[in-house]
Amino acid sequence: MRVFKYSALAVCIVFLTVSCVRRGGKVADLVFLNGTLWTVNPDQPWAEAAAVDGDRIFKVGSTAEIKTLVGKETQVVDLEGALVLPGFTDSHTHFLKGGFSLSGIQLRDVTSLAQFAERVEAKAAELEKGEWIINGYWDHEQFSPPELPTKELIDNVSPDNPVCVSRYDLHIALANSLALKTAGITRDTPSPDGGEIQKDPKTGEPTGILRDAAIDLVMRHMPDPSFKAKLRAAEAALNHARKLGVTSIHDMANATSFALNFEVYQELLKEGKLTSRIYFYIPIDKIALFEELKMKSPFGNDWLRFAGLKGFADGGLGARTAYFFEPYADDPETSGLLAPQMFPDGIMEERILQAHKEGIQVAIHAIGDRANDIILDIFDKAVAENGVLDRRWRIEHAQHLRSEDIERYGKLGVIASVQPYHAIDDGRWAEKRIGEERCRSTYAFKSLLDSGAVLTLGSDWPVAPLNPLVGIYAAVTRQTIDGKNPEGWYPEQKIPLEEAIKGFTLNPAYTEFAEKIKGSIEAGKLADMVVLDRNIFEINPEEIKDTWVTMTILGGCIIYQ
Repeated sequence: MRVFKYSALAVCIVFLTVSCVRRGGKVADLVFLNGTLWTVNPDQPWAEAAAVDGDRIFKVGSTAEIKTLVGKETQVVDLEGALVLPGFTDSHTHFLKGGFSLSGIQLRDVTSLAQFAERVEAKAAELEKGEWIINGYWDHEQFSPPELPTKELIDNVSPDNPVCVSRYDLHIALANSLALKTAGITRDTPSPDGGEIQKDPKTGEPTGILRDAAIDLVMRHMPDPSFKAKLRAAEAALNHARKLGVTSIHDMANATSFALNFEVYQELLKEGKLTSRIYFYIPIDKIALFEELKMKSPFGNDWLRFAGLKGFADGGLGARTAYFFEPYADDPETSGLLAPQMFPDGIMEERILQAHKEGIQVAIHAIGDRANDIILDIFDKAVAENGVLDRRWRIEHAQHLRSEDIERYGKLGVIASVQPYHAIDDGRWAEKRIGEERCRSTYAFKSLLDSGAVLTLGSDWPVAPLNPLVGIYAAVTRQTIDGKNPEGWYPEQKIPLEEAIKGFTLNPAYTEFAEKIKGSIEAGKLADMVVLDRNIFEINPEEIKDTWVTMTILGGCIIYQ
């Protein structure tokens, strides 16, 4: 018997793609003793210990029971009372983009236009002439006053480097004059369907602000990162994820380079470096790939799977491109924009109906109330035409809903894939955009649960922090990040801690048709678990955001401590 004190356990990273062969008899490879396990298994919600054989959980029970499974070669971890949860799944990420963000220009914490320009100037000084400055993830709502930056702000500090830096919601970008020139965008360039090239009302010249589809006019001129660069970004993202206990991620499609991204994951899988299970979506306009290969959702193995199709119905609230029935309170000239994938008219319905018929899961981005209503109408039509089939439809974000549409989520069995951090972030300024009345059914987590909908949680990383514990904190407290809502922003939409944990564990497993093999700590399931530095059931909910993962177990191997 090899005994390890939890506090001194060495990190063990192995080739995780090779499953251990389960031995005969009642001896475990790895056991966890003297812990506090919240299993997310309703038949056995609490336990003290667990045994692992190969990559699966062998038995869950009391410390006395599990000790009987210890043999000479068993690795024993004394948890010393620590809380153990199932491994976290993030249901909505842009994973490689997140990896690149770890080393790119950092604008998320910028609080003034002057500081914004300084960061761009500093990054330009690091780069060769002609290299692009991208990403950034700035938030103009942190400026005083909260005004959008313009190309004039950064032209003088980046004369030799094209710049296209995104707002944190990915629905607005700022381009400098060199980037606009590279893309051929002038005062005479019309805004594309589903986007806007903002122009100065006095001069008619582009301001540098691009919304949604207009961003693509510039991005298509950026050189795609090399395969090696993407490998480095993926490894950086995986390293970040395992420190946060993220053992599975749902990666949302990159419209321009999804195939290369998938190739990166295949390479990491082959090399035994894939330290998170990947559930991978491709753009809905690539539906022919599924059709030609006769693939159904999901397709793959326990490590890497094609999930289905990701589509966009509208834009985002911060950019005023989320699509509403009523105009924006702070800009009555617009009610938002439909996304480019909604054009030509009827194409989204055609694709969703085809996917429903052929056994392909769809996940549709819909933020505004009208966008949600449109997609729910299409789902309704799919049932009318093809009957009730187990497709596990998803609506991504599901942010701003009418009460009647909240009920439709439950009735239709639509999975609400939401990101709790957005509520405590956007809650600082959302009422300015759409008014108090519409905000009452905004980020309506509790109402969605009450409707019978499955609530699966994620981050939208790098739009928001990848840390699931921060997401859990946001879901149970709804305390906005400016500290102005200590009782919670629309506190009636808080959800219980148990439901928030379930939203990062068992519900995502259900979302990816994997609830029988992961998402809870029970015999026969994959041995994916996390150990925390404190018991979040016993502390003030405000302290959850300060809780840390101290150990991550993936497939029966300790990959982080």
